[in-house]
Amino acid sequence: MRYAYLGPAGTFTEEALRQVASPDEAVYLPQTDVGSAIAAVRAGEADRAVVAIESTAEGGVTATLDSLATGSPLMLLREVLVPVQFTLVGLPGTRTADVRRVAAHPHAWVQCRRWLAAHLPGAVHVPATSNTAPAALLAEAAADPAAVRSSTFDAALVPPAAVGTYGLVPLAERVADNPSALTRFVVVGPPGPVPPPTGADKTTLVVHLPDNEAGALLAMLEQFAVRGVNLSRIESRPIGDALGRYSFSIDAEGHVTDERMGEVLMGLHRRCPYVRFLGSYPRADAVAPLVQVGTADADFVEARAWLDRLRGGHPA
Repeated sequence: MRYAYLGPAGTFTEEALRQVASPDEAVYLPQTDVGSAIAAVRAGEADRAVVAIESTAEGGVTATLDSLATGSPLMLLREVLVPVQFTLVGLPGTRTADVRRVAAHPHAWVQCRRWLAAHLPGAVHVPATSNTAPAALLAEAAADPAAVRSSTFDAALVPPAAVGTYGLVPLAERVADNPSALTRFVVVGPPGPVPPPTGADKTTLVVHLPDNEAGALLAMLEQFAVRGVNLSRIESRPIGDALGRYSFSIDAEGHVTDERMGEVLMGLHRRCPYVRFLGSYPRADAVAPLVQVGTADADFVEARAWLDRLRGGHPA
């Protein structure tokens, strides 16, 4: 199996990928960005992609949400969770007091900005394309004195795994504003059979609302509420064709084969102009949903049988 992921080596995405398939049993295909990883699956250049979709610091990863919401259909097959802590690294001889410019992926900078303000006041952010891209540049600079002088940054925020990979010097470890920070990653593949239900599953959807209709959002949310389906995430994203038009990216607790989830999907299909099913897959934390009274599979089956008896002329 060929897995596309945000590279280069040592990223949190690679750490997530290692939970899915080891380097001995899969081909790792590092990409320059999330969109390229997903595009590789659509083009048949990769069998799967592993991409970040949500973090405790920033919520949804917009590049992933937008890539999945449009284009040829893809499916989410699995999710994995990765704790996120950073290491501030530099070249040999660098002192923390000397650091004025810090290279970091924008998400890394956001997750460490309070720490940076306290320990490196006045440090300037130098954006990086991935969490390990600046580590690779530092490693190259270490081998070329001229590159050191022309470098645009003094230090970088990188995943702990990148320190040994690129032979860098830690200036500070466990850098993060939230010691419990997590990032959720998903395995993306072409359309196919849905993973079987486990009893602790998640379903991801993209839903558009009818235009210029008061209460449209409430009507959409009621499809979930009246059937006892809880939402673990809902975010609006611009559709892009006009101002004021938004789609909703949704994670719902349950599996497409659950009676209540099936009823939700049928209700959305009747009510909304566009519904994209992105898959049902096991929850990484294995937490089963709370099934409300009257919303278990047996309740729906019995209610349908009761209705059939009424329609057949039998007394209730």
